[in-house]
Amino acid sequence: MPTPLFAIAAGMSVANVYFAQPLLDAVARDFALPQAAIGGIVTATQLGCGLALLFVVPLGDLLERRRLMLAQALLLAAVLAAVGMVGSAPLLLAAMLLTGLLGTAMTQGLIAYAASSAAEHERGRVVGATQGGVFVGLLLARVVAGAIGDVAGWRGVYLCSAGAMLLLAALLWRRLPVLARGKASMAYPALLASMFALLRRHRVLQVRGVLALLMFAAFNVFWSALVLPLSAAPYGFSHTAIGAFGLVGAAGALAATWAGRLADRGRERQVTLAALLLLLLAWLPLALMPLSLWALVIGIVLLDLGGQAIHVTNQGMIFRTASEEHSRLVGAYMLFYAVGSGLGAMASTQVYAHAGWNGVCLLGGGISLAALWFWAATRRLSD
Repeated sequence: MPTPLFAIAAGMSVANVYFAQPLLDAVARDFALPQAAIGGIVTATQLGCGLALLFVVPLGDLLERRRLMLAQALLLAAVLAAVGMVGSAPLLLAAMLLTGLLGTAMTQGLIAYAASSAAEHERGRVVGATQGGVFVGLLLARVVAGAIGDVAGWRGVYLCSAGAMLLLAALLWRRLPVLARGKASMAYPALLASMFALLRRHRVLQVRGVLALLMFAAFNVFWSALVLPLSAAPYGFSHTAIGAFGLVGAAGALAATWAGRLADRGRERQVTLAALLLLLLAWLPLALMPLSLWALVIGIVLLDLGGQAIHVTNQGMIFRTASEEHSRLVGAYMLFYAVGSGLGAMASTQVYAHAGWNGVCLLGGGISLAALWFWAATRRLSD
């Protein structure tokens, strides 16, 4: 059972979706984009994520998974190479959309692949390890992008990743187990339509999906704007240094493992309230960044702790509803994530262009407050 391969491949796949965040200033200079518009790069990537969740991830229930993973890895390598050579802003946005689509499709497909290939008694461990690879990929994406970007420019990041994906494709073809073709009893259009039927039917998915949308919007308001003040005076940090701030959030995100254990004990309401309060509280030290970088570090830890605790609790509650529908449930849930991430990124850079860092923090705090209000208004419907 190639569990480490699943984890590594999932981490490499998801990293491609987040490479752009610490490089936005360099990309903007290359294409002469105004500050208010560069959030569109992240938004295009998140739009691709949403399309993947709707139209590509369900293919794992219909096609032979190893061939599907190989095709997606090769296509992703080609798209990443195109990002590294593209010459106009419209083509860049199109290539970033495809990067989000294929990177997300591979990541979620590998998680489902790992679950399908594992024996019943080890499925939780294998899926957990693969999810761990996704988490590491998210954390390292900004660091790797910043380090390579300082040496070879932002285009070098994507060209290097294209080469890495080609090597990964060869490894996947040689090492992944061959599974039977998907056993879905419905045609592809019906399979896609069933995701919306699930959304209409499951109140928990509806409420927790909106919470995820607001939480990920607040999350991306912060991360999409952070590169702009840190790369300018008085800091003038390198992309490597800016990317390294992503590692700071590891402490908070890892600490959020308590959320799953408490939720298993029936304490979802208390966990959600504590996480939403942390998410809101985080914006106070983040707003103090111009006075102290230590305040920024504290804010990142609180933001990641609150956000990850909400995410873990959401998934735990959603997966209790119908065991035979988990793949489509997670696809529908992650659609909320993609919408929130894209909207947060776009709004963040526009607000920064007009109101600076204080405006960004007010926006993020307002979204976090809206999430707290929404949960308070709907908690009896889902908890």
